[in-house]
Amino acid sequence: MEEVTFFPQGDHAVAIVFNDKINRETHSQIRHFSSYLIRNSFDGLVEVVPGYTSVTVYYDPIKMKSVSPYEEVVTILKKQLSKQNERNEFPSNIVTIPVCYGGKYGPDLSYVAAYHNLSEQKVIEIHTHTEYLVYMIGFAPGFPYLGGMSQKIATPRKDTPKVNIPAGSIGIGGEQTGIYPLDSPGGWQLIGQTPIKLFDQHQAQPSLLKAGDIVRFVQITPEKFEHWERGDIHVDKGN
Repeated sequence: MEEVTFFPQGDHAVAIVFNDKINRETHSQIRHFSSYLIRNSFDGLVEVVPGYTSVTVYYDPIKMKSVSPYEEVVTILKKQLSKQNERNEFPSNIVTIPVCYGGKYGPDLSYVAAYHNLSEQKVIEIHTHTEYLVYMIGFAPGFPYLGGMSQKIATPRKDTPKVNIPAGSIGIGGEQTGIYPLDSPGGWQLIGQTPIKLFDQHQAQPSLLKAGDIVRFVQITPEKFEHWERGDIHVDKGN
């Protein structure tokens, strides 16, 4: 493992930066350390938040024993890093996301196709023939940052963002693809929509996806989209 660096985030958090490479190896290091730290918590630990290349550790400075809570927490984290020798494999949960592409569900699919001189169906084929890794959840509750999209359909964001994008919309923004879990503003190119909820605050686990999950998109018809919305079909979530 490359030498990590530590940075203060205000007076109650520390960012542990593993490196500047967004890839599966870095993601694996972050998952392992986050899991290890949660299992081996210290007094004052509030929350562990994994990111693309870093882990942010939130702590309660009042519960720390020294006059410099930040330095005390960094010392603890360095010890935890040195003790983390086991690299057990974490099984990835595979989640299939049904998507109705194009038309009113994906009004920008035609733009993405024209931008790359492809047919709309070819864009769909490329988008659905990839497994995407959930690097982290952020931006909005339940919003997955997905890695693995083909460069063949990478498309710049809109010059002027939309004021409101419907929940479940599937978009492309530069080299990334993602799913809007809630109605919100946004500037990604919308190519489809899923009828399933990615975030439900009334559930014990509000976010459908979590870091480390594998996402597969599958194309569905407008008729099946309506069936899903009515609750006649349920999301396929398994191993």
